[in-house]
Amino acid sequence: MSKRKPYNHRARVHAYFKAMLRINHVAVVDAEASDVQTLINWKNAALITSKARPTIVDAVCDIPHQWCIYLAALCRDQAGTRYMKSIEVAPQGAYLAKDLEQVIETYSVELKDGCNPQHLQGMAWIAIPDTVSLEEPQAARVFDAVGAWPTKEAA
Repeated sequence: MSKRKPYNHRARVHAYFKAMLRINHVAVVDAEASDVQTLINWKNAALITSKARPTIVDAVCDIPHQWCIYLAALCRDQAGTRYMKSIEVAPQGAYLAKDLEQVIETYSVELKDGCNPQHLQGMAWIAIPDTVSLEEPQAARVFDAVGAWPTKEAA
């Protein structure tokens, strides 16, 4: 007869947090131009409400995740048309949310250097604590929902 595995509270909490984030489609969004950093449902671009927020914040911050990061340079040409230059990065290994800044910074510099400096309005990123890939229309909808695009300056 085989022995039962002993109860592992840490593994159970870890699995619960990962499932909760996956079910709620949670992502962290940061936009430099509008100075916003928030949690959002990346699937429907709805902000995460304050009712569920403490548990979700704990789930995002307290355990390491495999992240998928969508970096975007938000640009506007001379005609006023908005466009994005973007890359998607999936760093190897599991990272805590606080350690993502170093990973994002290295790729952000590369992306910023590849943009026309006269068109560049700001940088923004979406970090999903899962191995989900975003498409450009989804990312644009999320950036619009949080007001990542800077408002057009009056002439």
